[in-house]
Amino acid sequence: MGKWYFYPHQYALSKSVELFPFRYIKHSSKLIKNYQDSPEYHRWQINKITNLSIAVSKINGVLIKPGQIFSFWRLVGRPTEKKGYLEGMELHRGVARAGIAGGLCQLSNLLNWMTWHTPLEVIQRSTHSFDPFPDQGRVLPFGSGSAVFWNYVDLQIQNNTSQTFQILVWLTDHSLKGKIRGQNPKQWAYSVMEKEHFFIQHGSNWYRYNQIWRQVFQIQNEKRNLIREEHLASNKSKVMYTPNVDLYKVRTD
Repeated sequence: MGKWYFYPHQYALSKSVELFPFRYIKHSSKLIKNYQDSPEYHRWQINKITNLSIAVSKINGVLIKPGQIFSFWRLVGRPTEKKGYLEGMELHRGVARAGIAGGLCQLSNLLNWMTWHTPLEVIQRSTHSFDPFPDQGRVLPFGSGSAVFWNYVDLQIQNNTSQTFQILVWLTDHSLKGKIRGQNPKQWAYSVMEKEHFFIQHGSNWYRYNQIWRQVFQIQNEKRNLIREEHLASNKSKVMYTPNVDLYKVRTD
């Protein structure tokens, strides 16, 4: 059981239906992703929408007060069939398989990406060690998501600022959407980028590497002044497909 079970006072639990006045970031991701053309995969994708709708209801409107920690699993709880969760796609060692509540990583991915564009700090995050599918219209840098698996693979976000933040997440017909809002006007802005992205072949296996950085800007008189660059993550994943060497940078041993 996660430590949040024993120390609930440290964790974000309260919600507000009243919107905070200042928007820090918004983002959306497509619900149905056609990585595979099979009836089973399509069923997993449809079931994922049900799973996301349940999890979204647990998180939407949550407040992260100064000093508090947002825990994905502390809010969502154990995902079971009894609670309405269905079989969706989950990844095990780079292989897609059915699992109850599969697909919730799409929500944790969205939350992680939005957090990187705020003063909030991601303090617990895991990524998959395999890259199972080739890119299809990728918008975000490879490896910028956050894997979750009940209950030990969690996404946790800490508020080390003096203001409260509000997380909003919801579904439309085609998208998962989210916003993070704050009590005070934005004093900082962020730009997240990928560096050193390449594929490399070791023997018969391919691996994908990159680094994720962000630029931090101070907002003064409606102008942005670059203050610093921060390293957020380094990724190395075994690739479960043969990359198109005409589209990507490839290095040799």
